[in-house]
Amino acid sequence: MAVQTKTEAGKPAVHEIAGGWITEKTGTEVPVFLRVAYVLIASACVGYLILFMYGEVDHAERGPLVKQFNLSTFTSEPLMYTIAALVALFFIGVSVFAAKKDHD
Repeated sequence: MAVQTKTEAGKPAVHEIAGGWITEKTGTEVPVFLRVAYVLIASACVGYLILFMYGEVDHAERGPLVKQFNLSTFTSEPLMYTIAALVALFFIGVSVFAAKKDHD
């Protein structure tokens, strides 16, 4: 249940969420650095999923063990690309939601 504090003009000044644990000023926008952070974090997550789909096979010490493990198990490449696409869609949705001006 959201609680709103009203100013003398009758417009809500601070919007409280979760019983006052989260507050935001009405009419504020998401800072530019946070919008950039969403894109960078999303890109890093999707890139990590794609680059290390088969594990860290190029590592000097663990690489041979990972290659041996990959030979004894099965990694579904379409499944991993589907998961990466779902992660990308999730982050696109979060970025669009955060970039909207009105959250009410």
